[in-house]
Amino acid sequence: MTKEFLITVIIYFIYVFLKSQDSMHMLQQNKYNRKKTYLKWLFKNPAKGFKDYSIFFIILVIFIFINNLPLLMITFNVIYLFLTVNLILERKKSQNKLPLKYTARVKRLVFTNTLVLLLPIIIMALLVNETNLVYCYLILGLLAYINCLYILIALLINTPVESLVGLYFKVKATNKIRSMKSLKVIGITGSYGKTSSKNILNDILNIKYNAMPTPKNFNTPFGLMITINNYLDKFTDVFIAEMGACQAGDIKELCDLVHPKYGIITKIGVAHLATFGSRENIQKTKFELIESLPSDGIGILNGDDEWQRSYKIKNNCQIKWIGIDSDDVDVKASNITLSPNGTKFDCYFKGDNKPYSFETKLLGYNNVYNILAGIALGKEFGMTTEQLKAGVAKVKPVAHRLELKKNGDINIIDDAYNSNPTGAKMALDVLKMMPGKHIVVTPGMIELGDEEEQKNKEFGMQIAESADEVILVGAEKTKPIYEGLKEKGYDESKIHVINDVLKAFPLIKSLKENETYVLLENDLPDIFNEKE
Repeated sequence: MTKEFLITVIIYFIYVFLKSQDSMHMLQQNKYNRKKTYLKWLFKNPAKGFKDYSIFFIILVIFIFINNLPLLMITFNVIYLFLTVNLILERKKSQNKLPLKYTARVKRLVFTNTLVLLLPIIIMALLVNETNLVYCYLILGLLAYINCLYILIALLINTPVESLVGLYFKVKATNKIRSMKSLKVIGITGSYGKTSSKNILNDILNIKYNAMPTPKNFNTPFGLMITINNYLDKFTDVFIAEMGACQAGDIKELCDLVHPKYGIITKIGVAHLATFGSRENIQKTKFELIESLPSDGIGILNGDDEWQRSYKIKNNCQIKWIGIDSDDVDVKASNITLSPNGTKFDCYFKGDNKPYSFETKLLGYNNVYNILAGIALGKEFGMTTEQLKAGVAKVKPVAHRLELKKNGDINIIDDAYNSNPTGAKMALDVLKMMPGKHIVVTPGMIELGDEEEQKNKEFGMQIAESADEVILVGAEKTKPIYEGLKEKGYDESKIHVINDVLKAFPLIKSLKENETYVLLENDLPDIFNEKE
């Protein structure tokens, strides 16, 4: 009996191992269940974590009353062979936007999870007999069904190890950055625009200095530790640390790690409102950066952002204000001209009435704000106006952030990295100024808490004034956008709803004209994908 049982569970193990990789993928996207984010996602989206095996369990229960063990084994094999093949075929067809990254942590988790998966199989192989065989299969079937929860056992087992690993890298990073006495450390935070601002500042400062930004979106404690330990060296003059946050205290934790002397807040909006709880909490958390600066530090703030203007800063560091609409600022942009080739504007410095002309390949008002922050800090670092002009001119477009590119004969405005109400409105303004037919592709905006439905409805109303055709990705998630479009009297025949983003481009090709511009606004992580 044991030999036959082992043959059948080999197929079972292959299936649960593959399925656990999918669970691990979602676990990683949910920051390894930090603050219970994985569990919250799972119980909001049960169909994506749990599969409906009710028929399978009914079949096994029937076998309790039918004394036919060979038929039971055959049935079990056929079911799990089918599930395994189906899972493999689904993987080949699917295209994950953020595939599972096999980091050192994930590799440790895979090892522990494999042991956890094998343990019940080994126990049952030792104890199985004709009397309890059907119950063994029932238990294995149940464990496969709750695989998305079962992986949390491996996560829990690894917690002490991960804590020690984290402590090791933290001590190493802290000692290294303390030893670099002449290093200028800049922190950048905000509800959105952090990565763009970081890359723009890096391009500007590199005209004079050897600057090193955190790569990609390394804006967590581990991301900063990796950057310090692996990227900073004795030739680095400036370290630009992007700082992300989902709740109060997150920015303070990052500041305690890198001790910035300079800080930039981009914009304060409603991103991650669901985890912050209120906009006031977001405001207070972003200002943890400015309030962590030393007394001789410098903070760069946006004078056009009411949430920055209204905050009472609990720090006596120097503050430099930037703006477009406000006059009472230290660095101001005016006479802004947008075109398909980029942006031109005049820059004024406080106490100097002379306009200085700047040009950039970047599109949109958001990028003008980010450039102004770079100019303001570059000036504080002793850069000349000519050096600042050269830096702004060489700033490279940031991938998936209002990036203009070609796909055959179609012009793509790629703003797919992330989306927020202010950025989405500015992206539509960029689309509107382009010649030809305008198409918007979007799954809507997320993580806006109680304001999510209303903000997406407003987004739909704005799209109605900018687009000739609209492709909504995800029928359920984009209902508020659809309602906003209808409220503006938009032609419903021009609204196309799909559940798989891969269907968007064939549809675009059927809708395009000689000159067509397509705005890709937001690209939700796989945890929000509605495709089954």
